[in-house]
Amino acid sequence: MIASMADFTARRRHNIKQNELLLDQIQPLITNIEPRTSEPNTSSKSIKRKAIPSRAPTRQSKRIATASTRPVYNDDQQVGTSAPRGKAKTSRAANTKRAPSASDPGPGSDVEPSKDVEDIVAGWTTWTPEAEEPSRDDAGTFHFESHPDFRPNKSPEEIIREGSFGGSYWRPLFSKHLRITVQDDWRELPASWTAGLDVDTYLTSAAYSPEVNKYGVACGQSIEEWEAAGWIAHEHDVRGWFQWYCRFWMGRRCADDGRQISR
Repeated sequence: MIASMADFTARRRHNIKQNELLLDQIQPLITNIEPRTSEPNTSSKSIKRKAIPSRAPTRQSKRIATASTRPVYNDDQQVGTSAPRGKAKTSRAANTKRAPSASDPGPGSDVEPSKDVEDIVAGWTTWTPEAEEPSRDDAGTFHFESHPDFRPNKSPEEIIREGSFGGSYWRPLFSKHLRITVQDDWRELPASWTAGLDVDTYLTSAAYSPEVNKYGVACGQSIEEWEAAGWIAHEHDVRGWFQWYCRFWMGRRCADDGRQISR
């Protein structure tokens, strides 16, 4: 019994030594892994949105942000030969200069006139008054008998004298749509509206002048921007809403009245 225990012990020690030799010859299959340190995730985007500053009024133009500058219009104005004039029954006709033929619109224009340019010009200058000037109530509101829902509180003369367009509304205007330059159409206005005003300052200035404006600010959009946006009904008023208002006040009535009054 003692002999067998001694043999077992000897075999056991022999096996341990053999195993130790084998372990020394075998490379470990799993390398030591250093524990990872937690780092902030800088690549992921924050789910929080940045605070959005309050929006400016929707009618604010690009000129308001740069009121210190004075935009100069008609940098790309093209002048061609004179187009035929129509004879205005209300006053002197608009003076227009014709650019190259509408069938060859040239660079910078992607729209062709809706009808013959001479007919359009004639439409501006040959209308006759159909209504009387409006009446004004004690609150200062104007009332037009033909359109009772239209109740403005400023007359065209007041708007002009308060410098609402920085003195540039009636400047020479090149229409990219019609390919003509329109000028001197301010002369169709009643003489009393512009009496005593410096025409170059209050009507035909090439640059918008904020100091001409009653409130000393630059506001609104240029006629070129209105035309590009498709807001001009060229067959009626190439300069847009205020020109329509002047003619409406003087008694003209046209198919564009409803649209303009709804603006």
